[in-house]
Amino acid sequence: MLKQRKTAGIILSLLLAAAGTALLVGYVRGAEQRALKGEKAVEVLVATAAIPKGTKAEAIAGMVKTEQVPAKVAASGALASTASVAGRVAAVDILPGEQLVQSRFASVAEVAKVNVPPGALQVTVALDAVRAIGGMIREGDSVAVASSFDDPQTTRLLLQKVPVTDVRTEQGARITGPVDGPAATGKVLVTLAVDAPAAERVVFAAEFGRLWLSWEPKEANEAGSKLQNRSLVNQ
Repeated sequence: MLKQRKTAGIILSLLLAAAGTALLVGYVRGAEQRALKGEKAVEVLVATAAIPKGTKAEAIAGMVKTEQVPAKVAASGALASTASVAGRVAAVDILPGEQLVQSRFASVAEVAKVNVPPGALQVTVALDAVRAIGGMIREGDSVAVASSFDDPQTTRLLLQKVPVTDVRTEQGARITGPVDGPAATGKVLVTLAVDAPAAERVVFAAEFGRLWLSWEPKEANEAGSKLQNRSLVNQ
């Protein structure tokens, strides 16, 4: 009998908890309806997942939902659809729960634009596309700069983790297309942000030797770099 009473008590507790939850949900929904009552409601897109900087507007359909909110709490420039930002990308990381607004989307070129380090010099070098990462180098990249000379025959990694601040064709047109598209051909004009001693080394190597660039992410291992010549390479 005691066991039956305990079981009945547990069941009653579960029923009361379920009823309380239903009442709470009903109250919240009612509060939302009361908040909207007499208020002009508008539709806004809200992030349901983190949207990383650089994500294309056309690719965020599964990361947002449409919600109705009172007009007075809608963010300035709030988006009801992604139609007006088609072709653009997220200019910043967008967090779950944030309303999507027009100002948080920009062109690919604007998002990739690099802030030149304070006090840096900018030096431009003309490189065959193959020496500029096969023509796939873009503004915003971080690169290592290597030089080769013929007399004597040597190669050395001159600089590391150098910001690329501009990339253009030989005719001066900015190159901003995606790296998975057609690669640039011919000469590429690449502008690097460096300090004064590094600018001298880059100019000298460009004048009297040849420069090569390579992508170099922040985590790249820089150990083991040294001057190379024919005998060392063939060891």
